[in-house]
Amino acid sequence: MKGLVIIPTYNEAENIGKIAPLALSQSKEIDVLVVDDGSPDGTADIVKSMQKKEKRLHIIEREKKDGLGRAYICGFKWALENGYDFVFEMDADFSHDPKEIVPFIDKMNEGYDAVFGSRYKNGVRVLNWPLNRLFLSVAGNVYARIITGVRLSDITGGYNLWTRPVLEKLKLDKIHSNGYSFQIEMKSKTVYSGFKVVEIPIVFQDRFEGSTKMSKKIVFEALFECWRIRFDKWFKRY
Repeated sequence: MKGLVIIPTYNEAENIGKIAPLALSQSKEIDVLVVDDGSPDGTADIVKSMQKKEKRLHIIEREKKDGLGRAYICGFKWALENGYDFVFEMDADFSHDPKEIVPFIDKMNEGYDAVFGSRYKNGVRVLNWPLNRLFLSVAGNVYARIITGVRLSDITGGYNLWTRPVLEKLKLDKIHSNGYSFQIEMKSKTVYSGFKVVEIPIVFQDRFEGSTKMSKKIVFEALFECWRIRFDKWFKRY
């Protein structure tokens, strides 16, 4: 089987040269696709320089910063067009450990359609977060579970594996969320569609380099988007 790790980037020059090779080293059956949103710090140039020696590294350059959700949708479509069997979501800042790729694949091989990394399965597995950020994440998960009706321990987590049938079934052009709620919508509609999903525990570590992309706007978007996601279920819009 052929897999793809999608890494969205915006000003990740400090990280991309390290994380892409590490992801590729985990399995010969995966490639890496960087979706760069016009980073002014030269992130794309670093990737293109690396491509001269690494044929399994790919890049899509978008003109401007257009949100995490749109970056992933762009990557998902590219993966489907190029024949990949499964696709990972991974942050560029090492908050998601590339060394945990193999357990995702092992779980997929057990017959699951989607495998979700969870920071809260079997205890809290978050490092270097201030208490207010941890509280916001835990509270956000509780809120999203209640509104969407999806009983995952980490419905907002961003380290995930999707198989081709899931991405083909979901109407990617109708995934409206673009920030914090993107993961909520993707996971909810996967569950609503009847796919077999599982969570595995991961360790989440706050970024060492660069700055966080979290903002109040993203959080408020998630509060309202959860209701739209639930309405989509009621009206079968998924």
